[in-house]
Amino acid sequence: SRKKSDVTGSVSSVKAEELTAFPVLNAAQALQGRAAGVEVQSNNGGEPGAPINIVVRGTNSIGASSDPLIVVDGFIGATFPQANDIQSIEVLKDASSTAIYGSRGAGGVILVTTKKGKSGKVSVEVNSSYSIQNIAERFDLLDAEEYIDFRTDQNPTFVAGGGSTDWQDVIFDSGFTQDHQLSFSGGSDKVNLYSSINYFKQEGAVANSEFNRLTFLTNVNAQLNDKLKLGLNVFGSRGVQDGIETQSSGDNANGGNDDLISLAFRSRPDFDVFDADGNFNTILGATDLLTNIAAIADLVEIETITDNYRANFTADYNILKNLKFNTSFGFSVSNERDTFFKPTFFGTGDFQEIPKSELSTTRRTTYLTESYLNYTADITENINFSALAGYSYQENARQSFEIESTFQQGLDAEVFDRLGVDGLEFNTPEGSTAESRSTVQEIQSVFGRVNLDILDKYLITATVRRDGSSNFALNEKYATFPSAAIGWKVSNEDFLKDSNVVSNLKVRASYGETGNQAIGPFDSLGAFEASNGSLIRDRFANSDLKWETSFQTNVGVDLGLLNDRINLTVDYYNIDTEDLLLEVSGFGAFAGTGDAIQFQNVGEVNNRGLEVSLNTLNISNGDFRWSTDFNWATNKNEIKALRNDTDIIGDASPGFLRGRLEGRTDTTILRVGEALGTFFGSQFLGVDEITGESIFEEDQIIGDPNPDWTFGITNNFSYKNIDLSIFVQGVQGGDILNLNALAMTVEGSNTESVELANTTSRVSSQFVEDGSYVRLKNVAIGYTLPKDAVRGLGVESIRLGVSGQNLLTFTDYSGLDPEVSFNDSGDDFAGSNSVRGIDFGNYPTIRSVTFSLNLKF
Repeated sequence: SRKKSDVTGSVSSVKAEELTAFPVLNAAQALQGRAAGVEVQSNNGGEPGAPINIVVRGTNSIGASSDPLIVVDGFIGATFPQANDIQSIEVLKDASSTAIYGSRGAGGVILVTTKKGKSGKVSVEVNSSYSIQNIAERFDLLDAEEYIDFRTDQNPTFVAGGGSTDWQDVIFDSGFTQDHQLSFSGGSDKVNLYSSINYFKQEGAVANSEFNRLTFLTNVNAQLNDKLKLGLNVFGSRGVQDGIETQSSGDNANGGNDDLISLAFRSRPDFDVFDADGNFNTILGATDLLTNIAAIADLVEIETITDNYRANFTADYNILKNLKFNTSFGFSVSNERDTFFKPTFFGTGDFQEIPKSELSTTRRTTYLTESYLNYTADITENINFSALAGYSYQENARQSFEIESTFQQGLDAEVFDRLGVDGLEFNTPEGSTAESRSTVQEIQSVFGRVNLDILDKYLITATVRRDGSSNFALNEKYATFPSAAIGWKVSNEDFLKDSNVVSNLKVRASYGETGNQAIGPFDSLGAFEASNGSLIRDRFANSDLKWETSFQTNVGVDLGLLNDRINLTVDYYNIDTEDLLLEVSGFGAFAGTGDAIQFQNVGEVNNRGLEVSLNTLNISNGDFRWSTDFNWATNKNEIKALRNDTDIIGDASPGFLRGRLEGRTDTTILRVGEALGTFFGSQFLGVDEITGESIFEEDQIIGDPNPDWTFGITNNFSYKNIDLSIFVQGVQGGDILNLNALAMTVEGSNTESVELANTTSRVSSQFVEDGSYVRLKNVAIGYTLPKDAVRGLGVESIRLGVSGQNLLTFTDYSGLDPEVSFNDSGDDFAGSNSVRGIDFGNYPTIRSVTFSLNLKF
C-alpha cells in the first residue's frame, strides 16, 4: 500500500466504472485501450468463452510464457473475478514495481482488488444486462452465378454443382449475451461483508457456440480488537463452453476439413446444403472434397467444463505502534473436463474422415502462504521510513489424463454415436490411446523493500527478492532480483509549491531485475519416450538451466496542472531480457536420440518504448461535466542475440495448407536485428509481361506484425441525470499475414480478388497487409431516475442504460477483423510468442447492442 503521490514506479490504474462500461466475459477484456503499454486481445475473436491474452510492454520471451502475473486480493496466480466485483486494477510495469514478485515479474504484474463491505446499513445492488449480437463483418464472396462464370472463363469444361448457397449464412446468425448479478454489503465497525452471485450466458453468433458461467464471491473482514484483524476471501465459478472447430490445423484425413470458419469461405457456392434425399450434401472445393459445414456445426460436439474455487485467509496483527505482522494462507483448485466427439457420419460416403471420441481431464491445485513484517517510523521530523521483509511459499500441482478412441470397423455405429464420449470402452484397444501425467512445482522466496521519504520531496525505494524454483536443476535453483528507484516531488520545492498552474510535478527513475521461470516443471531434466517397445531419448538434461532475466530501466514524469484538472504521465522504458529459455534441437546425430531437444539459455530480446497517459477535466460547470482519458504507447521489439546468431525459421500455418503450396511453406523467422514474429516467405515482384507468370524473390522478410503504436481515448459526459461515454481504441502499424485469402486462392478463388486468384499459391508478400485500425469500441448512454420518482418504490436508485460495442471499425485490412491471433498450428512455433498477426479461421468479431439495468436498495 502506497500513496499515489509517493509512488516511484510505473503504475497504471483502471477504475471500476471503466471495467463495467460494457458487458465482458472476463474483466481482462475491459483493460483493452484503458492502460498505456498494455495490449489485450481475445485468442479467438468473439468466440464465447475464448481466453484473453495480455501483453505488458511487449513480448520479452521466445520459448517461455510472457503473460503478466495476476494477483487477486494478494493471491498470486489467481483468475480474474467478475468485473462488477472489482474495486480497482493496478498494472505494475517497471522493475521497481514488479521486482518484489521476483522470478514471475518479467511480464508485468496486474493487481486486482475486489470490493469489500462497508460499515452501515446493508446495501443491495442488482446489475442486469442483455445484449443482441451479430457478426461485425463478412467476406464479400462470389455468389453461385458469379462463381460459375468465373470458373468457366478459367476452364470451359467446368461442371457446376447445381445449387446455390451462401455458406456464411449457414453458420452466421444473431446471438445474445445476458449478464445478471446480485450483490450485497454492509456491517459494523467490527465486522463487514461483501458477497455477490453472477450468472453470465452468451449464445454465439456462429452456429452451436455457447458459454454459460455461474460465479460467486464473498469477502469477510473482522476487526477483533485494536491489534488483530482477520479477513476471508472466497471465490468460485463453473463455466461450460460448447464450442465449434475454429483456427484448426486441418489434421484429419482430407486435411483442412475441420475448420468451420475457413470452410465457410472456401466452400463452393454452387452446391446446396442438402441433396435431393434430404441428406447433407458433399461439397467440393476447387481441388478437394470439403466437409459440409452444416454437418460439422450440427454433429460435431465440443465441450469444456471448468470449475474454479479459491479461498484466501489473511491476518493483520499490530505488534507495536509502528510494527505490523501480516500473514495469509490460500488454496485454489481448478478442474477442467474437455470432450470432443465426431460421429460415424463422417466416416461414411464421400467424407472418409475418422470418427473419434476424445476425453481429457486436468486438475490444478495451488497452495500459497505469505508472511511479512511492515515497519514504519519517522526518523526525524522530515524523514519518513518504512521497511517490509517477508517469506513466501507456493506449490502448484497438476494432474491430467486424456484418452482418444477412434471408431473401428466391426463396431456398432449406432452405439458409438449414441454414447459419444461416455462410451469409450466400446472401442477396441487398437483404436484407443491414453496418457496420464502428474507434475508438482514449488517456489519459495524471501523478499524485502525499503521506502524513504525526505522532506516530502525526495523519494527512495529499494527492493530485493530471492527465489528458489523447482523448475530448474540443482546448479541454478536460486536467483536474486533487486531494484531501486528514486523520485523528486518538484512541485513541493519552494519555487513551485505556490504555483497556480503546476499542482503536481514528480520525476521518477528506476532500474531493476525481474525473472521468468515459466517453463514446464521438468524441462531442465532429461526425458525419454516410448517407441515401438523401446525408449528413445526425447530431451537432454541441462543442469545449468536458469531463469530468463530482464534488466529494466524506466524514466517517468507525472505532471498535474490547474489543481489537477489536467494530469499527464510520460514513461520511457528499456528492457533487455537475457538467457532466453529455448528448446534447441540438433541432437539427432547421437545414436538412439531421435529428434531429441534440450532447453538452453540462449539469446537476448530488447523492448523499448514510450507511454503517455493524459486525463483532463474539460468542463465542470453546474449540471454539466466532461472529462477525457487518453493513453498512447509505442514499443520496439528486437532480437539481440540467438544461439550462434543463427536464424530460426518455422511454419506456423495450418497443416492442410502445407501440402498445397508451391515452394517453401515457412511463415515466420527469428533473426538477430528483427522483431519477434517477423514474417518470412516470397517477395512478389510483379508479373512477367511475356509469360504472364508471377515473379518472386525467395526467402525474404515480408512483414512485421508488431504495431508501431496503440491508443485509447474515452470521453465521459454527464448532464443532470444523463451520462454518456464514448470509447475509441486503435492500433497503428502491425502487418497481418492473411492466410484466409491464401486458402481461398488455393481452393479456387471463392473471392472477388481475382488478381490473387491468377497468381502462384505460396506464402508471399501478396498476402501481407497493413493491420492498422481505429475502432469505436463502446458508446454508452444512461439515465438515472430522480430520487423523488423512486422513493416510493423502496429503491435507492435506478439507472437505465443502452450501449453499443464494436460499432464501427476503420481499417484497410481486407479480412474480417484486424485483431487476429491464429496460433493453433505449426510444427515449429505452435503456442509460441513468436507467432502473431496471422489470420486464419478466427471466430469473427461481434457487434452488439446492450440494454442494462442497475438497482440499488
